[in-house]
Amino acid sequence: MSLEENLEAETRKWLVKAEDLFAAVSGEEHFQENISAYIRDSHYFLENGDLIRAFEAVIWAWAWMEIGLDRNILARNSQEDNSQEDL
Repeated sequence: MSLEENLEAETRKWLVKAEDLFAAVSGEEHFQENISAYIRDSHYFLENGDLIRAFEAVIWAWAWMEIGLDRNILARNSQEDNSQEDL
């Protein structure tokens, strides 16, 4: 697998995980809007072949969710979500 293929596969894998986690949290609206924007950006960059920015955007989405959960700005809606077990 080439570096480009690997980067795209990893980005897609973490984007799915980010979307799953995002669907399982609630909290401060502005915080959630920023996370959603990074997820949309990741999709946009993937569609346009900009793999570096796509990966970067999904990492930012994860960072916002991690910070939100850590600071109790966001909360998990369900105990069934295991997205963070794979970190």
